[in-house]
Amino acid sequence: MKRKYVIGVDFGTESGRVVLVDVQNGKEIASHVTFYSDGVIDEYLPGTDIRLDRDFALQNPDDYLEVLKCSIPEVLRQSSVDPSDVIGIGVDFTSCTILPVDACLTPLCRKPEWRNNPHSWVKLWKHHAAQDEANAINQFARERKEPWLLRYGGKISSEWMLPKVWQVLNEAPEVFEATDLFVEAVDWVVAQMTGVFKRSSCAAGYKGIWNKRIGYPSKEFLTALDPRLADLYETKLRGEIVPPGNKVGELTTEMAAEIGLKPNIAVAAGIIDAHAGVLGTGVADIGKMVMVMGTSACHMLLSDKEVLVEGISGVVEDGIIPGLYAYEAGQSAVGDIFAWFVEQCVPAYVVEEAKKEGLSIHEYLEKKAGQLKPGESGLIALDWHNGNRTPFVDADLSGLILGQTLLTKPEEQYRAFIEATAFGTRTIIETFRKRGVQIDELYACGGLPHRNRLLMQIYADVVNMEIRVSATTLTSAIGAAILGAVAAGSMNGGYDSIIDATRKMAELKGETFRPNPENVTIYEELYKEYVALSEYFGLRTDTVMKRLKKIKEKYTRGAS
Repeated sequence: MKRKYVIGVDFGTESGRVVLVDVQNGKEIASHVTFYSDGVIDEYLPGTDIRLDRDFALQNPDDYLEVLKCSIPEVLRQSSVDPSDVIGIGVDFTSCTILPVDACLTPLCRKPEWRNNPHSWVKLWKHHAAQDEANAINQFARERKEPWLLRYGGKISSEWMLPKVWQVLNEAPEVFEATDLFVEAVDWVVAQMTGVFKRSSCAAGYKGIWNKRIGYPSKEFLTALDPRLADLYETKLRGEIVPPGNKVGELTTEMAAEIGLKPNIAVAAGIIDAHAGVLGTGVADIGKMVMVMGTSACHMLLSDKEVLVEGISGVVEDGIIPGLYAYEAGQSAVGDIFAWFVEQCVPAYVVEEAKKEGLSIHEYLEKKAGQLKPGESGLIALDWHNGNRTPFVDADLSGLILGQTLLTKPEEQYRAFIEATAFGTRTIIETFRKRGVQIDELYACGGLPHRNRLLMQIYADVVNMEIRVSATTLTSAIGAAILGAVAAGSMNGGYDSIIDATRKMAELKGETFRPNPENVTIYEELYKEYVALSEYFGLRTDTVMKRLKKIKEKYTRGAS
């Protein structure tokens, strides 16, 4: 029987990754990365001197199409696979990443009349400038005792659809008026490939406040919140909602010609990148948590019951696997913290010593930090450099390191930041367990587990659990490819269920990370201090951490 292939497209924060996969066994045949030309737009709009406000994080939607046009032909070239043997395409995306479009699904930022308005551009997931709107929505929903709020841990994030859309309405009503639809980037890319617009239930459920049984928040709530939003879900957020893996449509002739494939290939409804990582890791059972670890981290968990857990990012029925509830929690910064430290805080002698040893700075610091024992540095940190997602859902929180002296070394700081992210993960696990949600096994995927062994050992020690690791660094892309195989269906050489496809197409490494009992004991003591710090700064509404941010904003604005 002739082999068939599927393509998974993983749109990340800085780049898009494409993987060509054998449908039969999930083997990666070829992969390619295309970096976004405009990257993360957080200072000036491209080609202008228009400076963005603090906490803006935008992107250019044309960069997403370049990923398709560059990377798909490249994986075909590398593999020499006949395009006629490709049967499906799946897409995953960072979320909530949204853009305003006109009635033809043309992004407003492409139009000359709107190009110089920041609100016409894509708002990336880490656009946190809608925190005021998120705060107002949360307060008002609590006052009204809105039942939907409990499904999201009692708070929604500034990263989500409704706060971002409301920010556009508040700050650029002319852009809001010109917008026919606000769409998730994953749904927009699928529409560009198929000519068919449908909304993914994954993105709608976790980031759009949609529920399979109840729908969206009521019109009464929106009217009371802001009368201008009354018809939002019937107008600018309208659209059929379908589960990930469902066939949205087929590749158009025009798009097929641009990316080197044959027309009429099945294209699946998209999925959030972290959620795709669950599938790519091979997890399809309850009680297994998957840590998707990169610049940030998402913690995904499958369960057979719905429990309203405080501080999580959401629980969605059929969110990943049909018939199961899928929970999402997360940390707003993990790899970003390590990258920031290396780029901004490392002294010259460390750079020189790393170069002498033929190591990257990360590798050098990992080596040096690995020679330290837990607790030896006297340091403890909070991993909130990009705000806190779970359990406090507060973008106004910031990073902290405590215990520094004139003898503190860079490797000690580096290890303290690794430990802080591990403590943050343990907090998430304990938040679930306190509510009776089963977590028996722990899995990791993404770039970090493959690059930093010290990090994974520290995580195993801190949470006191064995950690299994995906066999690939392209786990989300594999998950997207799995959805492409399901969209194609068994009649075309694919699969008829996500569970079947996942079990055949995902693979784990043979090596696992097991906790060191001696380290576990020390980290128990340190974790108590982390909890004390996090409760002090995270539970109070007015601490020095938040006052400092207000002072910074006040004087930054005054200076400009």
